[in-house]
Amino acid sequence: MKTMIQVHELARTYQMGDIQVHALRGVSFTIQQGEFVAIMGPSGSGKSTLMNLLGCLDTPTAGQYILDGVPVEKLNKDQLAAVRNRKIGFVFQQFNLLPRNTALENVELPLIYQGELRREERQTRAAKALTAVGLQERMDHRPRELSGGQQQRVAIARALATEPALLLADEPTGNLDSHASEEIMRLFSELNEQGITIVLVTHEQDIADHAGRVLTVRDGLLASDVSRQKEISYGHV
Repeated sequence: MKTMIQVHELARTYQMGDIQVHALRGVSFTIQQGEFVAIMGPSGSGKSTLMNLLGCLDTPTAGQYILDGVPVEKLNKDQLAAVRNRKIGFVFQQFNLLPRNTALENVELPLIYQGELRREERQTRAAKALTAVGLQERMDHRPRELSGGQQQRVAIARALATEPALLLADEPTGNLDSHASEEIMRLFSELNEQGITIVLVTHEQDIADHAGRVLTVRDGLLASDVSRQKEISYGHV
């Protein structure tokens, strides 16, 4: 099986005036292509820092991160932006949809930024992504005409439109009620069954239970790595 993410002794330290904040203290793990992994941890544990590093939104202070064969820690800002645009699809707690644009136009946006496809090709790919999330009947609707769960489906379709190697979701059900949350997690499970690699950050156990594996971060360290088959505990926590 192909390795999608390889992280070795990844660390991130922030300088706050005279104080050094060790947000991540040396984390190591691998994620294979097609896995569905949840990252959990209390506030301040380092899970958001880890998510930012995995999403190439930040660079590590030390350690190694290889994404789909690319050694990320060696890239400059332009190269990081290219990796984000081509290899990663992002889904956030806030839907971040443009209110005046239709669902189809919102999903098209990352393809426009790439600047490689003609308009007809962009629309075809956006329509395919919306169909994949069950919104083929809502393509011409604007965000205000959609429920919260439907808006998050548009956001997921937008993340899928670039056909990324990895889908990163940061608290994707945080603004949804329990029914819509369950629908979104069912959708993630269906996408994962189609072979898409998903890494999700959540503080809710019932959301993490949908994943096949849960990484727990505490005090900047990996506290546990639990899958449905096995459990790995780390003695330093």
